Amino acid sequence: MKRLVVGALGALVAVTVASPALAQAGCTRERLTEVAEQYRAAQASGQAIMHMRPMGEWVNYNENFELSSMTYGGVIATPQKVDWDRAFYDTASCSVYVESIITNPEHPYVLATIVNSRGGTINGFDVIVADQDDWLFNAEKTLYYAQREDWSEIPEARRNTREEIKAAADAYLDLFKDKSVQVPWGTPCARLEGSVYTGKGTAEDTCNVGVPDNIDMTERRYVIDPVYGTVAVFLKMGPNKRPDAHVFRIEDGKIRFIHTITNCKGDNNCGFTPFAEMVKSNPNMWPNLDHLPVVKSK
Repeated sequence: MKRLVVGALGALVAVTVASPALAQAGCTRERLTEVAEQYRAAQASGQAIMHMRPMGEWVNYNENFELSSMTYGGVIATPQKVDWDRAFYDTASCSVYVESIITNPEHPYVLATIVNSRGGTINGFDVIVADQDDWLFNAEKTLYYAQREDWSEIPEARRNTREEIKAAADAYLDLFKDKSVQVPWGTPCARLEGSVYTGKGTAEDTCNVGVPDNIDMTERRYVIDPVYGTVAVFLKMGPNKRPDAHVFRIEDGKIRFIHTITNCKGDNNCGFTPFAEMVKSNPNMWPNLDHLPVVKSK
């Protein structure tokens, strides 16, 4: 069931007004790590105003690229038990990306969240919310595959630059429109699209299994963390401009993992065959990876 957009959060609910001196300050990895912890506490309690500090004078909270509320109606306003999450940090844009999986049978979610914290204050939230009837949605299966992937820190000598990481992600996204684009595929590579997994846990796994044709991936925003070799790209996908997050792990300049979280804007499985029917006809969408170890999320 989708939530109603209930309006913006403005100055009346701001906690702390940024001082001019603080607004000029840069952001550190330590501060962004703190922001991620604040976000976790806010989502667990349903009380963002209490935990996300200091806040700027005006803070927009967006869900699926539309204004919502962090005090009523938005997903962050309801306490959630998060079963798994992963965070990474962009010290250039002063932003944090958090991917969260909630398997609560009463209302499961997969959330892709960007929190902006330029100048040390919380400036804004963008959340892509996937739940029942969104693209290839099954939170329990998403959890099963996500927790078997290693996105740990990359040794400093092997880290790619921000530009290299962004270029790898853009090549994949450009492929949807232009099939002549050369994508730096890694091997092995696995795609977790909604809850569908392309990998089998073997050295031969590939992400080069095809993408749709003539699809624009527009209005891209990036959170890039060379320490983890990661980039989250928030964008509008296809002619319906569906809210979408594509998240990449890049190792040695090549794509190692891809996650996709897509909100279908009310269309069951984005207008395709209902997902339960897709799985019934092709159970290999959910390969068995019990032979792989579970990796800690933080």
